[in-house]
Amino acid sequence: QVQLVESGGGLVQAGGSLRLSCAASSRTLSSFGMGWFRQAPGKEREFVTAISRSGEIIYYADFVKGRFTISRDNAKSTVYLQMNSLKPEDTAVYYCAADWSARDLTAGDEYDYWGQGTQVTVSS
Repeated sequence: QVQLVESGGGLVQAGGSLRLSCAASSRTLSSFGMGWFRQAPGKEREFVTAISRSGEIIYYADFVKGRFTISRDNAKSTVYLQMNSLKPEDTAVYYCAADWSARDLTAGDEYDYWGQGTQVTVSS
């Protein structure tokens, strides 16, 4: 069992930045592909970004390319999401997730463990 705890969310003005962290209870985080997803009110959950076990392969949704950066520190069992140039449409609850199989890191249904989420609100 892996517990994931997100932190770093909050209220920020458009154009601002936030850094989300996802701390895992397991020291074997390096065994998992990791992803960030988000869900806005009234909308379905959507893929944001993901990183392979080693960190060598990274995927981004088109709407965050050039603005968001995912990274991981396996020694600290932590995954990060640096979000720059935030827009009001980025407002959502952001979730990190861990995928053992890592077959398709863009597919939410493939993930085995999820955090509780952290709210990100971007004001205009």
